[in-house]
Amino acid sequence: MAPQFAAAAKQLPGVRFAKLDTELAPQASVRHRIRSIPTMVLFHRGQEVTRRSGAMPATEIVAWVKGQLR
Repeated sequence: MAPQFAAAAKQLPGVRFAKLDTELAPQASVRHRIRSIPTMVLFHRGQEVTRRSGAMPATEIVAWVKGQLR
């Protein structure tokens, strides 16, 4: 998933992509209700818009983000 995540980030320069290591930051994973890996959470202006669990190719990540931020 990491290469797909990085490829999607390159295609969306106006979107900030961040990774969370749930083993090093268990409090953050609890706060954001992350129960499976990978989970992607899309925030807009500090508020959660949507989330998806499971691996996706870069093209699908890009389409998902663009579809949610219209």
